[in-house]
Amino acid sequence: MSPRGGVREGAGRPKGQETKVMRIPVGKIRDVMEIIEGESYELPLFSGKVQAGVPEMTDDYIEGTVNLNNLLIPNPSKTFFARATGDSMIDIGIHSNDTMVVDRSLTPKNGNIIIAALNGELTVKKLLIKTDNSIFLMPENQQFSPIEITEENDFHIWGVVTNSIRSLD
Repeated sequence: MSPRGGVREGAGRPKGQETKVMRIPVGKIRDVMEIIEGESYELPLFSGKVQAGVPEMTDDYIEGTVNLNNLLIPNPSKTFFARATGDSMIDIGIHSNDTMVVDRSLTPKNGNIIIAALNGELTVKKLLIKTDNSIFLMPENQQFSPIEITEENDFHIWGVVTNSIRSLD
């Protein structure tokens, strides 16, 4: 048997199964893959608000549905998840063990929460670009100090954090 191909038991598609090449608009690939993989969930969205203080009467109907993939991941091919650890970002609502949604397609801007590689270690911080073009990584917890990025640092921004997901367990 040749190491570069040939017939292998159980390999390939079943005999007689016809295939067809299709062109799918890039913007629809995600929708098609969700149908193929069967992993898309359209969950009900209630139109009334849920009071976190004194209870209020709520509407008794559903406004529509929400697909969490579409809501949290507008650029799936450029998005990844990262788990937070530590307390440096708790004042902005990112706690240890939260899952962060990170979009690599977004251009990092002053004030964005970013994931960056700094001297070989990943960190999540707020990006601060001063008028003199100096760059600082700012924690969102006063117990931590800002980190100034200098020419001596090996620094690369991996992406912009767009959402943080927290389990209440």
